[in-house]
Amino acid sequence: MSQIAINTSQNVNINFNTASAGDRILAFFIDLAIKVAYVIVTLYICFEFLGLGLIMNGLDQWSQMAIYIAITFPIHIYTLILESLMEGQTPGKKVMKIRVVKIDGYQASFGDYLIRWIFRLIDILMMSGIIGLVSMIVSKNNQRLGDIASGTAVISLKNNINISHTILENINDDYIPTFPQVIALSDNDMRIIKDNFTKALRVDDRQVIRKLSDKIKSILKLDIDPAKMTERQFIGVVIKDYNYYTGKDN
Repeated sequence: MSQIAINTSQNVNINFNTASAGDRILAFFIDLAIKVAYVIVTLYICFEFLGLGLIMNGLDQWSQMAIYIAITFPIHIYTLILESLMEGQTPGKKVMKIRVVKIDGYQASFGDYLIRWIFRLIDILMMSGIIGLVSMIVSKNNQRLGDIASGTAVISLKNNINISHTILENINDDYIPTFPQVIALSDNDMRIIKDNFTKALRVDDRQVIRKLSDKIKSILKLDIDPAKMTERQFIGVVIKDYNYYTGKDN
């Protein structure tokens, strides 16, 4: 399973595992099963309870075809609508814990999902999906043609999550906060701060720690005396203070 570095709007790279071809295929068949179930149930209701068969007997072939298209229309826009509403997921993708994301770090738009949906005609429907499968195998980020055209990729969410991977921080009941200004930060800001701080501590990257500290001070408009609090201590206190003020503790 390869990794992809997505540059966030805060200009920070975060590594994700790309979804495997197997996970994407299984997600496709789960969604396909839902579509088939919809068609079976809908046709049964229309013909058995609403008498659609009697109505269609008096119609010409084109009118009958139009009715069938209208009934099955939801399955054709299934992926487009659900990915747009579920932020890059369909029920199949949700079950397989994978998601469509923009490589540049911004939120994928309806236009991006539309491009992916249009390219399904080539990637999936033509040659029984061989084109899309080959594209995923040979492309750098396991992208099918629709992903390449829309600047998206499908990532795996199957990471082992523990407290070190979240914005949560263990704090004591008698903890006294230092910087109330931290409430100006968002959950996403704090997640990025903690993730990069943890990585920098792991490899003793002092340059990243200094830049991270300077950025936080700039955002919160803080002037800290280095003699009283080191950069590492400062970032650690900011993380704990944020958890304290937002109630995100264990």
